[in-house]
Amino acid sequence: MTQVRPSEQMRDLGVVQEGAPILAEPARPFDLPSERDAAEQVIGKLFTAMERIGQVHPFAKGMGIAAPQIGIGRAAAIVQPAEPGAPAIILLHPRITDRSTETDEQFEGCLSFFDVRGVVPRPLRITVETTTLNGELVTTTYERGLARLIQHEIDHLDGLLYTARMAAGLTPIPVEQYRQTGRAWAYEQ
Repeated sequence: MTQVRPSEQMRDLGVVQEGAPILAEPARPFDLPSERDAAEQVIGKLFTAMERIGQVHPFAKGMGIAAPQIGIGRAAAIVQPAEPGAPAIILLHPRITDRSTETDEQFEGCLSFFDVRGVVPRPLRITVETTTLNGELVTTTYERGLARLIQHEIDHLDGLLYTARMAAGLTPIPVEQYRQTGRAWAYEQ
């Protein structure tokens, strides 16, 4: 029996794969609150996709998915933090308004090319402005692993994959060589 590659598994679960034009295009914002129903529909589809994916793959570091990854070119994403029972974070039109100068490098994976992992430098703290379904702006600060997940999804909404953030000369490694599957990112206290 041949083993299904992780990227094929994600494709079969409805995740758009690397090379699809929608992943390289900036997502279109919703006009909120007038497009509230459309935004709620997209958020619902993201939650459904996340649930489907979570049934076949554990995510010890948390998980995120952006609308372009399910074929919808709109500025919506959700992030499920790693902490058990933590509520999902809904990101509508997220924009980083501040970032720490302190950064770290950690391996990241992406549902849209799940066969590899790559080392990505990112700020340890970010402040993000999002829009509520009512059209109000909300600002939240995220740190460490959660900041990394949020930045990854914001990049998707800007048409970027994490490989665009990797240092020059570095390339992703095959998932078989990656040894941190099932463990959370490590941070100095």
